[in-house]
Amino acid sequence: MKILVTGAAGFIGAAVSRYLLDRGDTVVGIDNINDYYDVKLKHARLQSLQESQHAERFSFIKMGVEDREAMARLFEDEQFERVVHLAAQAGVRYSIENPHAYVDANLVGFMNILEGCRHHNIAHLVYASSSSVYGANETMPFSEQHNVDHPVSLYAASKKANELMAHTYSHLYNLPTTGLRFFTVYGPWGRPDMALFKFTRAILAGDTIDVYNYGNHHRDFTYIDDIVEGVVRSLDRIAQPNVQWSGKNPDPASSKAPWKVYNIGAQTPVHLLEFIETLEQALGKEANKNLLPMQPGDVPDTYANVEDLVRDTGYRPSTSIKQGIGEFVNWYRSFYKV
Repeated sequence: MKILVTGAAGFIGAAVSRYLLDRGDTVVGIDNINDYYDVKLKHARLQSLQESQHAERFSFIKMGVEDREAMARLFEDEQFERVVHLAAQAGVRYSIENPHAYVDANLVGFMNILEGCRHHNIAHLVYASSSSVYGANETMPFSEQHNVDHPVSLYAASKKANELMAHTYSHLYNLPTTGLRFFTVYGPWGRPDMALFKFTRAILAGDTIDVYNYGNHHRDFTYIDDIVEGVVRSLDRIAQPNVQWSGKNPDPASSKAPWKVYNIGAQTPVHLLEFIETLEQALGKEANKNLLPMQPGDVPDTYANVEDLVRDTGYRPSTSIKQGIGEFVNWYRSFYKV
């Protein structure tokens, strides 16, 4: 198939692109390569794709999804069959400092994606949502059946809005859409603003690491290979209407329209201090910890119920936290020559 991957220079986008190329698809990747974090890492991910054995089936265009005219031309020129939309302004804390960036990329940008899909008969749109949509919900594990009406960051609100916008287009235009609520993705080529990357860099440099909520967080850390498997399995299973759906007792995760949302996580929450201890073992070096209160916009715990994704796609996360952190540390040492 010919597939558009937005955010192709990003952590998940580059990994998904590589998987699709390896299995024989043609991938057009786009990314605005903004400076939210080190652009050298983004260029290195792209270079890895452009030098891969299937590079002839990969093309890259630098553009932002918020560019309405450019996105319209892209869909017109390329005639994609399916779309994996992973481009977004990420980060919970950054959304408190720079709210307009989230409106531009996550709302305006998603609108342009939906319009492109609508006008060009895209067979399936799979897009990134987030575990952050669960917000103030404290019922564990998080289920797609739970209420997600109380976000605690603008980032979370923008992701909830994406799910609502997608439903509207699925309902009005019969566009099949699937939203994936990612749970704390980590692994090689990861994002420098995420805990594993920041902790690794600081520990190796002998610097102190900031540990929020005094280390009492639990996170459903999910290894990148498991995430990619779930994304592609979802892409291959085109969203269908739920014929049993009733407005009198509505299922929050499906619809009479071809619309679906899934959790995608490891279903194994890890205590943050245990996570740090596992990293210390992989690095062979102890961390100096600065224990701090919880930050605005954070949630204390995340824990994914992924039974729906397992049932519908056969998704099976299999990477242990010890194995995943070990793979990241090996990559980090090699990439940064530490």
